[in-house]
Amino acid sequence: MDTFYIMLQAHRGFAYLLLLLIAVFVVALLLTMFGYSGNISKFLRKSTLFTMIFFHLQALVGLVMLFFFSPGFKAAKEAGTLMSDSVSRHTYVEHPTAMIIAAVLLTILNKKFKTQDKLTMGNVIMGLIAVALMLWAFQWARLFG
Repeated sequence: MDTFYIMLQAHRGFAYLLLLLIAVFVVALLLTMFGYSGNISKFLRKSTLFTMIFFHLQALVGLVMLFFFSPGFKAAKEAGTLMSDSVSRHTYVEHPTAMIIAAVLLTILNKKFKTQDKLTMGNVIMGLIAVALMLWAFQWARLFG
């Protein structure tokens, strides 16, 4: 069996899990935000931690797959169409870049949730930006199409 195919299936499988974890994270964030106390709960801390871990794992599998095994990336790079073709640009440049930025934001957010007791509006905005970036760059057609 081809290594690229195995990694692609792992990347797709983790994507379903990541969507579920992102949904749990958003629910936990909104429950904490609209809660009366505004204290960061264990549920929010745990959901952020697991979302961050699986997001990093997903990013690692995706980057290894992209740079070492992807025949489409190599072909687009050699043909010079990596940035001129909108599909190639979104798949091989915008998708990984936005996902890495979202992973960094989740990492910062996880650290803040570990050290702070109260939820601030800056933390909420950072979390929502990370989720928005992830949802924008997500390969919806490839996963559900």
